[in-house]
Amino acid sequence: MEITFKIKRFNELTISELYQMLQLRSEVFVVEQNCVYQDIDDKDEKALHVVGEIKGQIVAYSRLFKPNDYFENASIGRVVVAEKFRANKLGYDLVNEAIAGIQIHFGTQKITISAQLYLKKFYESLGFLQVSETYLEDGIEHIEMLRI
Repeated sequence: MEITFKIKRFNELTISELYQMLQLRSEVFVVEQNCVYQDIDDKDEKALHVVGEIKGQIVAYSRLFKPNDYFENASIGRVVVAEKFRANKLGYDLVNEAIAGIQIHFGTQKITISAQLYLKKFYESLGFLQVSETYLEDGIEHIEMLRI
């Protein structure tokens, strides 16, 4: 299966893309992870959106922030792949696309993320290092990670 990635500003997203992106985030972060939290958080308008599509359907997504928007460094957030596509290892493609997007759009390689603890090895394989103790965010264990 061929995935196509696009990076868009909020005002460049189509209504269909916005709907699919919010639906995917809700499907995974709220329903699958059984975590009631405010996903629509007023940060989408300042983010760049990495959208991964297969046959016109958004199956992978993340958002990018320039330095000082979220952390001191540039950051990646809301990293999500639809459950039925996870076996295809699309998460690696998505994060690599996000890293490249930060380098191209923000001119930096230094990236901070707030990662769910169970994904520590995944992010380490992509060059991130743990830089904090474990903390709870929306009832889920997280760690801060840095990629230089």
